Amino acid sequence: MSETVIQVRDVSMHFNLMEEKVDSIKEYVVKLLKGKLLYNDFIALNHISFDVQQGEVLGFIGFNGAGKSTLLKILAGVLTPTTGSVTVKGAIAPLIEVGAGFDPELTARENIYLNGAILGHSKIYMQKHFQEIVDFAELQKFVDVPVKNFSSGMYARLGFSIATMVKPDILIVDEVLSVGDYRFQEKCEKRIKEMIEKGVTIILVSHDDDLIKKLCTRVIWLNYGEIKEIGETEKICENYEKFR
Repeated sequence: MSETVIQVRDVSMHFNLMEEKVDSIKEYVVKLLKGKLLYNDFIALNHISFDVQQGEVLGFIGFNGAGKSTLLKILAGVLTPTTGSVTVKGAIAPLIEVGAGFDPELTARENIYLNGAILGHSKIYMQKHFQEIVDFAELQKFVDVPVKNFSSGMYARLGFSIATMVKPDILIVDEVLSVGDYRFQEKCEKRIKEMIEKGVTIILVSHDDDLIKKLCTRVIWLNYGEIKEIGETEKICENYEKFR
């Protein structure tokens, strides 16, 4: 029986959204002191619970605003849920936003070591894998260029290459592959399949139904911050396609 590596229990996430526009810090402070700042309580996630088993490839589907990215940020530890708990066993490599984890003023070379450190790897380890990372990302000519000059596709290639080269226990991918060209997407898909064969647990968000069907063993359908359905990939994707 597979080990449970992610356990999500009754997770909710609320955001306070200001009802009116505030044009300056002075106006904000004045309204704050007078108690005139009005907020709406936005519920991004509402009582979410599920488990993820070691080696599973779990997909998330749903319309924009369904809460997919918010949930992934909670799983990655970027956000703390308003209520509920998340337990994770193993090292996570999150690819949840293009450019996340990079310092735009640093070069690609410097950011590779920076990201490696964030993921808990030594400088010696990153030196060993440095050339593999650069070659996979196809950024040999840009390794000493500040990443602020990179396109979104170059950011995605570098981020994906680092996250998958260091062999995490859990890989979280949120639509990052959609910004690359088709050839590189195929290359990334092949890399993900290799990681699946090695038992890496993968959490995947994509609007590409074919990719979800091809890679995922199970799917969670989120709708307005709640789990609408959870189960076998083909069935959930079919119901989702009919719904939309």
